[in-house]
Amino acid sequence: MTLGKRALSLIFPVVLAGYVLAGALIYYVQGSSILALERARLWQQMGLLTAVFQNEVTQNRSFIYSLVEGGAVRLFVNEPDAAYRNTALGVRLQQSITSLTDDRKRFISVAIIRPPLTVDYYFEDSDDPFAEITPQQIAHAQQVIDSPRLSSWSYLNTAGLEPLIVHSEFIDPLTFNRPVASAKSSAILVQTAVRPKLFLDMKRALEKEYGATIDIGQHQLLAQGSLSATATLSPSLFARLTPDPSYLENRLWTLKSLLALGAIALSLCTIILVLGLVRRYITNPIASLDRQLTDVMTGNRSALPEMNEPGEIGRLSANVKRLHDHSMKSFDLVRNASWTDTLTGISNREYFNIRSTQILEEAEAEDIGCTLLFIDVDNFKFVNDKHGHKIGDELLKTLADRISDIVERVVGERGLPNGLFARLSGDEFAIMLRCQPGSGTITEISNAILALFGEGFEVLDKAYPVTASIGIAVYPEDARTLPELVAHADAAMYQAKSQGKNGSARYSRSLHEKRNRQRRIEEELRVLEPDREFHLVYMPIVDGHGKVTGCEALLRWTSPVLGRVTPDEFIPIAETTGLFSKIDWWVIDRAMSEHSHIRKLFGPETILCINISSAELYTKSISDHFCECADRHGVDARMIEIELTETFAVKLGDQSRRNIEILRARGFRISIDDFGAGYTSVQQIIEYPAETIKLDRELVESLTRSAALPTLRALVALCHAQDMSVIAEGVDTTEKMALLAAAGCDLYQGYLISRPLTLEEIGIWAMQRLVEKAREAAQTPERRASA
Repeated sequence: MTLGKRALSLIFPVVLAGYVLAGALIYYVQGSSILALERARLWQQMGLLTAVFQNEVTQNRSFIYSLVEGGAVRLFVNEPDAAYRNTALGVRLQQSITSLTDDRKRFISVAIIRPPLTVDYYFEDSDDPFAEITPQQIAHAQQVIDSPRLSSWSYLNTAGLEPLIVHSEFIDPLTFNRPVASAKSSAILVQTAVRPKLFLDMKRALEKEYGATIDIGQHQLLAQGSLSATATLSPSLFARLTPDPSYLENRLWTLKSLLALGAIALSLCTIILVLGLVRRYITNPIASLDRQLTDVMTGNRSALPEMNEPGEIGRLSANVKRLHDHSMKSFDLVRNASWTDTLTGISNREYFNIRSTQILEEAEAEDIGCTLLFIDVDNFKFVNDKHGHKIGDELLKTLADRISDIVERVVGERGLPNGLFARLSGDEFAIMLRCQPGSGTITEISNAILALFGEGFEVLDKAYPVTASIGIAVYPEDARTLPELVAHADAAMYQAKSQGKNGSARYSRSLHEKRNRQRRIEEELRVLEPDREFHLVYMPIVDGHGKVTGCEALLRWTSPVLGRVTPDEFIPIAETTGLFSKIDWWVIDRAMSEHSHIRKLFGPETILCINISSAELYTKSISDHFCECADRHGVDARMIEIELTETFAVKLGDQSRRNIEILRARGFRISIDDFGAGYTSVQQIIEYPAETIKLDRELVESLTRSAALPTLRALVALCHAQDMSVIAEGVDTTEKMALLAAAGCDLYQGYLISRPLTLEEIGIWAMQRLVEKAREAAQTPERRASA
């Protein structure tokens, strides 16, 4: 909490309490005055309501007298012809009634009643042409007839109906004056009823204002509570209004709110004055020191200035300055350590991300481009595993020093801003440069880096077989954000790898489409139904006499979304995403289920070769799955040859070695596939635990030349010495077949023999071979006879 806030927290409650106490005293005094004022106002309102009601009564009385004095009632009463009286005279009487009022919306009704209780005429000024006199009006007429009075009025307030003021007057039919009491039975009762609109409107307004209903009764009503008023509407009609308690509370709440706001406002004014004095002489010097320290911490100031404040504040400033100087030295050391790669001494991934983001923001602000070079060391794992981590670490340190020199030299010669060089992970490096492609800078740096690996990378006076693959992505053409830029440069790096390594590649649209296809392949692999989309084809393996000794099961995939996808596309993706188990297990089960058909075509000793991913050897369940499928489909394990890629055996793990030993112990044959495609060495041939070696087609292509025949014979002899059969892949010409046979190769596979065939196609192919052999057998005696 700041000093200003501390002062505020101490002073404000005291000042506020004083003003609140003063406000409370004012509230109690003003509350009594408000109550007296509201009481007087309420009595005044009830007096006005009484005056309005009495005026309504007087108007109704004048209305009945005016109606009687007119000739229309006299003619109606004295007309003996009932039909004429009810039609013509009734209409005339109706016109007389409506002419007595100027307000067409005011409700008026007139009834002419003959004792004992016969209604000769009734009319009301309403929208209902068939309206009839109400039972309440009949009851009032009955009361007047039964009473000794000749004239009477009443306030009819019936539930569900609008209140009415009803006036009844007896008229002598001859003199049209009030009759004597003895002639009442032969007199006519004229009754008028009006709706007291002004009285009702004022009554509703008061009820709405005070939130309470006005009680009206024929008995004296007493006031209730401190705020209540009564009124005498007539000698026999009384009214009372007792406002809802919340009405007075709302008025008092307004007073209370104003007093509270006033107390707070006065408190704030007082506090502002007091705090101004405290800040001027106490907190400002300390706040100045705090601002200077904050500027230093945020980078707006490099160091704290010297302060000449006397007393405690001056000493505090000097001590803080000394403490800050020591802290900054320690902070610089820690930050540099956290942003530096401990092995190579260059920037690490964290600093690369921070600084690259800043570089991209600066490039966007200045509307210039940036280029990212993503560098991966090829075969580094091989060198690290074979020669040890010490050599591997020394290789990375030497490489980092040489690339740093290249970047500094090229950037300095071309006058460009300093480049950013960092180690992202193991053998991956990145260079961020503020330049555009086309100037030659990127080409010069890439060529200089690749030249380091021209004849192997030299470390400690020894060359090692590593190369570099460089991926290049440009901002903003290829990407708008750092994650996209890194991802695209990484994709371009893999493109450079696929082109033969020790090269560079620029991110392109085609590469983007390739990455999208790889992503779609991965998505489809995750949701595919193997039985509907996968199928197997078989490629025969023959001996030197052309006899089929085995068939290799090869997987084919036809996706309903992507169409036909080659194994070269989806197998690497399945292995890198962990989906290979789903594929391999389906291939194993399907191939063994179709093995019986292969045996029928080529004999019971026909070997079925099944390819599995080398990654499967790291799980114990693969050996159990092979045995379970063999038992379920009745397949002899000795007739199954499991083909593994040659690169798996560069360094066998304990689990992989145990799995191979388990499979061999259960009778399965092991074959090393694509021998010569990876890191082949004589030592590995000696250590391979396998029955068969399959020479890769590229190795066969390079060794099936007359000049290389001795090397081919030596390789085949070495395999035979290890008790391994040799199968040559890629046999597509008779010349290759002859050279391989001369070298002692055991078995052959390739398009010269047959392309991969479905189960139905391989049956046709087998029948065609039988026909050809039969034809050749038939032609042989003929040739001998002719000879």
